[in-house]
Amino acid sequence: MSIAENVAHIRAQMEAAAIQAGRDPKDILLCAATKMNDADAVRQAIAAGVDCCGENRVQELTAKLSQDAYRGKPVHFIGHLQTNKVRQVVGKVDLIHSVDSARLLEAIDKEAVRQGIRQDILLEVNIAGEESKSGFSVSELFPLLEKMGGYSGISVRGLMAIPPICQNKTDNHKFFQEMYNLSVDITAKKYDNIWVDLLSMGMSGDFEDAIACGSNMIRLGTAIFGPRHYT
Repeated sequence: MSIAENVAHIRAQMEAAAIQAGRDPKDILLCAATKMNDADAVRQAIAAGVDCCGENRVQELTAKLSQDAYRGKPVHFIGHLQTNKVRQVVGKVDLIHSVDSARLLEAIDKEAVRQGIRQDILLEVNIAGEESKSGFSVSELFPLLEKMGGYSGISVRGLMAIPPICQNKTDNHKFFQEMYNLSVDITAKKYDNIWVDLLSMGMSGDFEDAIACGSNMIRLGTAIFGPRHYT
């Protein structure tokens, strides 16, 4: 199927999942994960009606920005961001999903202050406590949030997570639900400099389950563009 047909099919799945969960489908954003897809494919996805584009690699982000590939839609950075590449991302994207350490948080804040802007970010949570993944543990999260009022160059818009790959389709429900509960708890505490209006979770293999548990932003690559061909 074409990219446009894939997006239309995904929208129908999103709508069905949202309605089944008693939610408004319009409240859920579709982020096209554009890694290893060229500028033309990105433009096709935008024309098909995705809500935003998410780039994983700084080099690809820079190249596609120079090609004006994201015209008409916000661009997000959704991959692991190294502190030495912060200057290439801050101020260039509308949202950074993957803020996974205090060191990276401080580097983003410093660069945003230097540019005289506020950078919107999400805090990445290692919700299953996997040693192979980055992100804040749940126990680290709330002490960190207490300090967010001291960062003048960032605004925390919410949380992001990538749960483990599971054999059974619904095995991630507990992790998605825990993420949703965290976002509700954070909102109730009314921290300074934090607006928890985004919960980014759910990818091509599990986005319907994520929607059922409260996600309002899903990140899809393969489902939109087809399998990636790694070399």
